Amino acid sequence: MMSLAQQNVRLPSLATIRAFESAARLGSFGRAAEELCLTASAVGKRITQLEALLGQPLFDRGSRGVMLTAVGHEYLEQIGTALHLLSDVSLHHRAKKPRESLRLVTTPSFGHWVLGPHLHEFMQMHPNLDLSVVMSIPYLDIGPSQADFWIRFGLGRYPGAVSELLTDDVVFPACSPEYLRHHGPLRQPSDLQPGHLLHSPLDPWKPWFDAAGLDWPEPEEGVSYFDLGMAMAAACAGQGVMITRRSLAGHSLRTGQLVAPFAVTAAPDSHYYLCHDASVPQVGIRLSFSLWLRDLCRRIPGLPLGE
Repeated sequence: MMSLAQQNVRLPSLATIRAFESAARLGSFGRAAEELCLTASAVGKRITQLEALLGQPLFDRGSRGVMLTAVGHEYLEQIGTALHLLSDVSLHHRAKKPRESLRLVTTPSFGHWVLGPHLHEFMQMHPNLDLSVVMSIPYLDIGPSQADFWIRFGLGRYPGAVSELLTDDVVFPACSPEYLRHHGPLRQPSDLQPGHLLHSPLDPWKPWFDAAGLDWPEPEEGVSYFDLGMAMAAACAGQGVMITRRSLAGHSLRTGQLVAPFAVTAAPDSHYYLCHDASVPQVGIRLSFSLWLRDLCRRIPGLPLGE
């Protein structure tokens, strides 16, 4: 009986098969890259190598993503059995996959309104991960120094750190429907009552005043909130009008807790950044987390304003 070597049969590598199976199952080269801790380009190259070896296209690549061809569907069924058999080999069960760990420092508002509702997505993709999330105080720049990542709110310039822009928000006023019933209508920016403006040094009103054509000074009377989440809670409770952004207020706008009475927006100076030590290479679980978080921030939906 002739061996495979004697038959000169070329077998695809396990790496190319894993790339194909992951992309086919997840429907995306990008998601496969996250799962395999590779780049989307590397996944694409491995699948191209497999297609060249088989002499058949396995995916239709279009502007809306990738879809399996008929040959791709057939090949997926064939390799599924082989991969299942390989996974059942006792050698693969002798040692458990080691647990990984990440330490993340975040601002309270980003942690509450962005990370909190979605972090389970990343944990489901990485069940062997132990992730600790610690809060910091952005205005005073107080927080634990030992971390794999920091989510910071500011201008993006932090010595010794690499900063990746997470959000590119605009700012706008928002208030509760209850406030609008008692103090409205708010048909134009000049209808605002300066004494009812909730204010924070983290997101000042002045950029929006300028965009709205209001020659008003920055509000100083009353409570000054050094946490945007507290300002949002006050606004939802009908205590006044706050200046906010979609990345934080999106959920409250969708549920009707807040309304945005004007279509006027302004570009703020500060944004959210994902930061890490410049001397630490971003590979493995660190690369997976940064790719996932950037994708999450791109997926945060916006809502029309002034309605």
